[in-house]
Formats: sequence, structure tokens, C-alpha cells
Amino acid sequence: MSFKSFSKKQLDVLSWWSPNRESSEYDGIICDGAVRSGKTLCMSVSFVSWAMYAFNGGSFAICGKTIRSVKRNVASPLLNILRELGFEVEEKLSTNIFIVSCGGKKNVFYLFGGRDESSAALIQGITLCGVLFDEAALMPRSFVEQALARCSVEGSKLWFNCNPEYPQHWFCREWVKKTKEKNIYYLHFVMEDNPSLSRKMLDRYKKLYSGSFYDRFVLGKWTASEGLVYPFMSDDKMLYDVPDVEFEEYAVSCDYGTVNPASFGLWGLFNGCWYRIDEYYYSSKREGSSRTDEEHYSGLCELIGDREITKIVVDPSAASFIEVIRRHGKYRVVPAKNNVLDGIRQTSSALKDGRIRICRPCSDCIQELGLYRWESGGKDSPVKENDHAMDDMRYFVTTVLNAGDDEFFVYALSR
Repeated sequence: MSFKSFSKKQLDVLSWWSPNRESSEYDGIICDGAVRSGKTLCMSVSFVSWAMYAFNGGSFAICGKTIRSVKRNVASPLLNILRELGFEVEEKLSTNIFIVSCGGKKNVFYLFGGRDESSAALIQGITLCGVLFDEAALMPRSFVEQALARCSVEGSKLWFNCNPEYPQHWFCREWVKKTKEKNIYYLHFVMEDNPSLSRKMLDRYKKLYSGSFYDRFVLGKWTASEGLVYPFMSDDKMLYDVPDVEFEEYAVSCDYGTVNPASFGLWGLFNGCWYRIDEYYYSSKREGSSRTDEEHYSGLCELIGDREITKIVVDPSAASFIEVIRRHGKYRVVPAKNNVLDGIRQTSSALKDGRIRICRPCSDCIQELGLYRWESGGKDSPVKENDHAMDDMRYFVTTVLNAGDDEFFVYALSR
């Protein structure tokens, strides 16, 4: 692995705990800010280096949103770097543990996932010398506070990194805005703090986002969501005619409803871009009568026609409709991934960079794009109306367009 020099801020992360620095008197560190700004790996290397300097025979925790994400985003790259730096590493990742040895010292590092409120029970009972939270703002407060309560060893320190959310988020209120009160060293990152990012890549990332996502992921601000979810779609240049081509592949995304509208989008792949070429949109309120599962299935078949469909992704809560599709045995159906905020972010990026394009025959989808808004008050949730085509579009992006894609981080280390 090759590295570039650290930025000044990354060097600060690596050395803040050193006894010859005033910052060593702090009880912990928070690094927040832009995506791809080089926070994660330099913090995890610093965390292990501090642990090996300060303790022998200690236990430490590295926490992520899920076990899978903490292994992928933190543990896997970290262990390779540690070996290159001369540490001896014994992996027991099947039991979510790795052991690091150096200079006669040995410490154990446990991996935990803080997915939901029930995750707090996973970390009870252990005594820790320190804990690192990767993407702390994505974890429930109960899990974070339970992990913090385990750090009862003298000299233990608390390590947090995250990308910003909305200003009323509990982590912002209780930690970012109370760093002095809690004796926490605070560093704010922007993309330019990662020397591994070229100007071309910086410009690319800045073009991917708009609105509150731009403020958070590019500028690194704790910003409230306001107004339209996809404001850039009000430009008519963002709408397309259906290409007169032979599409390479077809898929369908479904947001199912009986009382609420049912929205199905037909997508065609051509030259690396997915076009939403047609739709089925049935509102019982508008039409004056509701439809059964079988009637919606007939509408789905009519939308598809004689096209060969790779997969149909459906609202995961629509168990009865999924079962109808499966029972007919004509199409492959899969439940959609349904993380709303992350799905909106992925969809926003896909629309802006042209990986998905909305065609003019999709009139109900286009209408919803002009109406789909954030809740007032700053919390990260869209208004639950005019959102059915928006949901099926999001299901398509998360489950078809980005199927199997892993997140990645860019790091800068010196040798």
C-alpha cells in the first residue's frame, strides 16, 4: 500500500494524545465533517497506537453501525496498516476480536455493531480502557452511552468520528456542542484535509450533492433539511425523452398500496444509464375505487409487456403482494432495501450524475418530484405524502443500481 503525506489535521489526530501535548489532557476526541476527508483510518491507527502506548493487557472496543460495516470500513484496512507499521496482529474476526502485540505489550480489541436500541445489551458487562465509535451519529444513543459506561479504567479515552446530521441530532446536542463541558478535543474536517484527493476528485464529489446533503457531506455542517428533497429536478433539462434504442436490461421498482397509491416504475438500461421509461400509478382516491393484489399484479404485467425483466424490487412491507408475484412464478421478486435517508442521498447522487434518468411519460413521478418535501422543524424525514413514486425510485437505486456496492474511504498515511 502506498501513501501520501498526512495533512496537518490528520497529524493532529495521530498525535493529540501524546504526553508532550496540551491536548493529551482531554478525555476524548471528536472528528466530524465532510465525507472522504480522511478521518476514519488516521483515527483508527491513532486509537490503536495510543492503546499500545498507554496500556498492556487492556480491552478496547471499536464500534460501527453494524459488525459488517466496522469490519469493512475500519478493521480490514486498519489491520493491514498495523502490520506494515510493525505491530503483530492476531485476527479472530469470526468472533469479532483482534489482538495486537508490540514491544512486550498485548491488548485485545473487540468489534461491536450498534444497529438499534437492542444493541446496547451486546456491550454490557465488559470493562474497557477506551472505545472508538466510527460514524457515531448513526448509532442509537442507548448503545453509545452503554459503551461509554464501560470505560471505567483510569486513563481511558473516548474516540468519536462522524459525518454531520441535522442540528437537533442527539450527538450534536450532547457532544459536539458540549465539547468543553465534557473535556473533549474537537477537530472539524473538510475534503481538502485529505491530501489523497486530487482536485478532479474534489470537484467530482462537490457536484454529487445539493441542498442539505451538500452542506453536510461537502461542507461538513450540521444542517437542517428544508424545502424540496430533489430541488434540482425542477429544471426541465433533468427530464428526458425515452431513448429510441434497444435496452440492455429491464427492471421494475414497486411501492405497493391499496388505500395509498401504488407506484411501479419500469427501468431500462442503456450505455451505463438506467432510464425510468414508463410507470403504473394507481390512486384509489383519484380513481374512486381500490384494487386487489391480483389487480395490481395485472397492472404490473401490462406495464412490463413482453419485456424480459431481470428483477422486480418491492416495498419490503408489502408481503402479500410479494407473495402474489412469487406465486405466479413469472418474475423474480426481491424485497427492497428501505433505509429512507441513505436511500434519498443515493438517489440524489444518482439523479445528479446521470446514472438514472426520468423520462417524460412518467408523469406521476415527475409530479411527485415537484411536491416531495422535507418535514418542517429540521428533522431528517420527508413529508409522508406525494412520496409513492419517490419510494419506488429509491427502492430501485438502493436495490438495483447500487446492489452490492460497498462504501469506501480514502486515507492518507506516511511511512
